[in-house]
Amino acid sequence: MTNNYYPFFNLPLPYDYSALLPFIDEKTMELHHDRHLQTYINNLNATLADYPQLQELSLVQLIQNAYRLPEPLQTNIRNNAGGVYNHRFFFHGMIPPGSSDNLPQRNLAQEIDRQFGSFAAFRESFQKSALSVFGSGYAWLVVCRGQLMIITTANQNSPLAQNLCPILTIDVWEHAYYLKHYNLRTDYIDDWFHVINWQAAEKNYLACMHARA
Repeated sequence: MTNNYYPFFNLPLPYDYSALLPFIDEKTMELHHDRHLQTYINNLNATLADYPQLQELSLVQLIQNAYRLPEPLQTNIRNNAGGVYNHRFFFHGMIPPGSSDNLPQRNLAQEIDRQFGSFAAFRESFQKSALSVFGSGYAWLVVCRGQLMIITTANQNSPLAQNLCPILTIDVWEHAYYLKHYNLRTDYIDDWFHVINWQAAEKNYLACMHARA
């Protein structure tokens, strides 16, 4: 992803709004990207406008250092920088169905089998975590000290603030699925598994392991 420094702008999706059909509907993708993400971008730019020293920090650095800032600046940075990063990561973690095999690849596949026993077991654990999010938030697959871990974050909190390295994520805010699935989050999670970009997840995993080396 590019545009990592202020001023931030809304990067185009790497696919058409309708590209994830029938699993994620066109209208949801349009609203999610053009309105929800755009709002976080606008708010982040507005928050940074009067702080030249913060404008020099990357999006990742803003998230990692938000706890050092005074309130309410800390809250604004955490919510809005997190909202930009998390949405971008989520959108780039999906791919049109049929574009590739719908399974983890190579190194990540081996590590999932080693740590979870099988892809089916991993999928079950990940789904349980995504369903466990109370209200709004995300479920993530991350690297922690060289090991895979499934975690959840509330609202727009990011694993980056915990020094964790993200591999993939699902957005379980209701606006991510309500137009198609109403309150049936389980159905949305099942559909999301059909559009995971496992090639991107493999690259993220290798980057996480390389950064740790």
